[in-house]
Amino acid sequence: MIRPLVFIPHYNQPRSLRRVVEECLALGYSVAVFDDGSTEDPAPLLKDLPIFFQRFEINRGKGSMILQAAHYAADKGYTHLVTIDADGQHNPQDIARLLEQAQQTPRELVLGVRKFDKERVPFASRFGRIFGGFWVHLQTGTPVADIQSGLRVYPLEILLTLPLWSKRYAFEVEVVVRALWGGYKVKETQVSVVYPQDRVSHFHVFKDNARLSVLNTYLTVRSMLPIPHRQYVPAAANAPAVKRGYWEVMIENLRRPHSAVLNARSAAWGIFCGSIALPGVRQVMLFMGAGWWNLNRLLAISFEKLCIGPIVPALCIEAGFFLRYGRFLTEFNLTTLGRQFLQRVWEWVIGSLVVAPLLAAVTFIIVWCVGKIITRGLHE
Repeated sequence: MIRPLVFIPHYNQPRSLRRVVEECLALGYSVAVFDDGSTEDPAPLLKDLPIFFQRFEINRGKGSMILQAAHYAADKGYTHLVTIDADGQHNPQDIARLLEQAQQTPRELVLGVRKFDKERVPFASRFGRIFGGFWVHLQTGTPVADIQSGLRVYPLEILLTLPLWSKRYAFEVEVVVRALWGGYKVKETQVSVVYPQDRVSHFHVFKDNARLSVLNTYLTVRSMLPIPHRQYVPAAANAPAVKRGYWEVMIENLRRPHSAVLNARSAAWGIFCGSIALPGVRQVMLFMGAGWWNLNRLLAISFEKLCIGPIVPALCIEAGFFLRYGRFLTEFNLTTLGRQFLQRVWEWVIGSLVVAPLLAAVTFIIVWCVGKIITRGLHE
């Protein structure tokens, strides 16, 4: 059984705060409100309500408030933290849908996917969700429909374990990416959303977008490095999870039934990008594809490097020459390699369109066969 605490981070939303708290209490939830240095102390608005309230005099950011609430929840014996915005855009009745999912998968992060009505939802919110989802997909290989939703259910294990740097709005992006990297799964449940006409957003267009840009740059670069991400296993209740060794993670990945296919796809993608005659562009293709499809970066980069040298470009030129003239290039002299240099470049380009997929297919078959043999040996 999970034991959730509904947490409402508050900053200058006095018109909607009490209503949101009362609706959560009416549904039988335990509620905590942390005020993040609002201009006016909201304590008088809530003094007669059975909740835990804490005020911080200096604004620290939404991410910082969530982490503070996680420690409070752990001390009080809760297992999960439900976050809901204080501006009234979320319907507290949707919390039950998220908790139902959390009950089935208690170690997974559950996000509420807001059902956007184009006529009522601001364009900035719609664009931000699509744009943010693109980068998370690229960084983790996992599609996330609503990375900006404030209605979530966090297992405390995630908040107490992951190395989270962001303290403001960018926190909600970072925690999802690091959770996926750490071996946790993300579930999504559709929820309703309302944008009141008098709604006040405290998202700072310049500062918060700058923070998100810096964070996404770091996460994207880190995702492209051929270094495995740390994985975690459960520890004691409400305690940080335990890190797993890289070797242990690698062996377990090899034992999985789909590992042979994944590694074969990774190697094939590396060979394809290394063979295609698009210098500079193919490196971008390599990293973006590896991220989008969640491939093994080490394998993809290693096989891409196998294509450096004269053999693969020569095969492409021969294939391109054959496509143009119906015969192979057999004369190698100053004329064919010097004066006709641009023709050889063109043949390299068109030839690579044939050679790259063929080499990728052959590589896939070979690596898949080797992978099946290794997987079978590990299970014996």
